[in-house]
Amino acid sequence: MSPEDTNLNADLMSDETTQAPQTAPGAAGARTAAVIPAAGRGVRLGPGAPKALRTLGGTPMLVHAVRAMAASRAVSLVVVVAPADGTAEVKALLDAHTLPERTDFLVVPGGENRQDSVKAGLDALPPGYDTVLVHDAARPLVPVDTVDAVIEAVRDGAVAVVPALPLADTVKEVEPAAEGPEPVVATPQRARLRAVQTPQGFERATLVRAHETVTDNVTDDASMVEQLGLPVVVVPGHEEAFKVTRPLDLVLAEAVLARRRKNDGF
Repeated sequence: MSPEDTNLNADLMSDETTQAPQTAPGAAGARTAAVIPAAGRGVRLGPGAPKALRTLGGTPMLVHAVRAMAASRAVSLVVVVAPADGTAEVKALLDAHTLPERTDFLVVPGGENRQDSVKAGLDALPPGYDTVLVHDAARPLVPVDTVDAVIEAVRDGAVAVVPALPLADTVKEVEPAAEGPEPVVATPQRARLRAVQTPQGFERATLVRAHETVTDNVTDDASMVEQLGLPVVVVPGHEEAFKVTRPLDLVLAEAVLARRRKNDGF
């Protein structure tokens, strides 16, 4: 690592930093940045630390998620969007853990909701990054092959890409009811349904336009691109890219991580 790169990483992780530098290490030409919104509180996991800071195998889930993005050699910058009152804590957390030296890291304060936080991450990106990944901090175990597949699809011309898996369960659309049984109104064809994961990948200008245009409350960034009338394509997801939302998910994630460590010999 050159002295210039060392200084760059030091600047990015300093408490005074609020903007990324104008350059970042990586191959010339197409460059990719990942935005990780981590400002949520994760109440469904129960009381305790915010979801992204819960430990998995002794390491915070956020650190696992950051490492998962940085594991791709195509990703040269990772932007972590922290709780507005927790930016210093998240910076200190990343400083305390080993991260790839070839990747730069930036921590910025988030907004009131997920959309605001992703936009804050986008606003912090320097020029020169034409592909942007948006990844859930609560998906700490996504394999690098999945990350690379998303990036490749964007670089091949797709403006929006999501990794997804076919559904094993039958899905029913219901009429929500506050009390009592909920009536079924439709049964979608399972063969046409996919469970969407992250990272989701985008042509940068398209994602910026979506966040400037779409004001509806949506559950993912690909839905915003759909509302622009633009195509979103699917690449194969991975079973280990599941979202850690409830206590049982954390048990499963611990088991997956333990198996990985046993297989890798550490």
